Amino acid sequence: MIAKEIFQSSLAVRDPISFIRENRPFETSSVLTDSLSVKDNRTGKQYEIPIAEDAIRAAELRKIKVSDSELGVLSYDPSLANTASCRSKITFIDGDAGILRYRGYPIEEIAEKKEYLEVAYLLINGEFPSKGEYETWSKNITYHTNVHENVKKFMDGFHYDAHPMGMLVSSVAALSTFYPDAKQIFQEQSRQLQIYRLVGKIPTLAAFAYRHSQGMPYNYPRNDLSYSENFLSMMFRPPGYSPYHPDPVLAKALNVLFILHADHEQNCSSTAMRVVGSSHVDPFSAAAAAIAGLYGPLHGGANEEVVRMLEEIGSKEKVPEIIRQVKEGKRLLFGFGHRIYKNYDPRAQIIKKMADNVFGVTGKNSLLEIALELEKTALSDDYFIKRKLYPNVDFYSGLIYQAIGLPVEMFPVVFAIARMSGWLAQWQEMLLDSEQKIARPRQIYTGYAERHIDSK
Repeated sequence: MIAKEIFQSSLAVRDPISFIRENRPFETSSVLTDSLSVKDNRTGKQYEIPIAEDAIRAAELRKIKVSDSELGVLSYDPSLANTASCRSKITFIDGDAGILRYRGYPIEEIAEKKEYLEVAYLLINGEFPSKGEYETWSKNITYHTNVHENVKKFMDGFHYDAHPMGMLVSSVAALSTFYPDAKQIFQEQSRQLQIYRLVGKIPTLAAFAYRHSQGMPYNYPRNDLSYSENFLSMMFRPPGYSPYHPDPVLAKALNVLFILHADHEQNCSSTAMRVVGSSHVDPFSAAAAAIAGLYGPLHGGANEEVVRMLEEIGSKEKVPEIIRQVKEGKRLLFGFGHRIYKNYDPRAQIIKKMADNVFGVTGKNSLLEIALELEKTALSDDYFIKRKLYPNVDFYSGLIYQAIGLPVEMFPVVFAIARMSGWLAQWQEMLLDSEQKIARPRQIYTGYAERHIDSK
């Protein structure tokens, strides 16, 4: 669909070919020969639009017009399903091949060999830290895990049955009022400080939200524990001074889940982080917007829906009937299929392998048998095979969370802890990208033409 558009004048200041030559890693001959020939059947005119990195610049469409008095055309792309809004070096996904890489490293290698804070450093800074860099990085994050005592008062203001995700959105946004220096987003030292604060404090806020929902006193962070162990300690340590040592298998599983969820390219919440951040607001406010995007059942709440579905099914004997209903369009099968992956989600494979270790500690979960039967039945059915509907990360992650002891309401909260590093990487990359301006999509107006109020 095509419609007239007024583009920001700054987009047309420079010739796109010259811009690509000077700023993009392409051979000049490739830029000149790679183009899209477009014929406007309204006028018979033909236009050559440069192609770089398998993309065209939307501003090039301004050239296509019936008369010089017009301002060109735009592309119509609901949900931005085929629109690249940025150039990024952070995460690569090949959905058809089932590939996920952070800064070039396969997710399988990272999940096996690295700690979450190392991965957070990689996402934000571009490379894994040296030993000295990691010591400084983890020390600074650990130092910033505590929150201001007034945050507890703020948290106490929520009703006892408030959803933990709602509490997390509000409390992260409220942190901007505690740290007015966070507005200095173009000062590198200040920006780094806010990164320490957000990565450090989000597990504390998440645990506080859980403890509040359970009517239990808050547990403070412990500096002697790893990132995942500390979160488990703040969640489950009994009141008083009772010793608590998180099970290393569960802590390892949580560490892997944090890694798997750390970033996933331009999804809804990461896009929210970039869009809100493009107004140059402080990162706490932008992160609150990202958490709000994650809150929805189509995004961070999907694994919660999987567990509820498995509980509803109740036994693996009912699986054939469930599959029949799905094929007839009578119900949805949560945890299968993905907007990007048209192959087995690599994260789901990692979680599935990890499940045996977790259930070896916690005992078998009857829902796992139902999940395995669902996967087996679905992946042997042409209906699912032809549609490339494979288990995604949500299909098994909820079962691991449940085994660890997390209620379903906490699933998206834990997701937010993991994704914070990815959001911050996306936010910082956006800020330092000279091409990025405040986000301002266009629309195709479908309302009334000019009309007037009846004087009668």
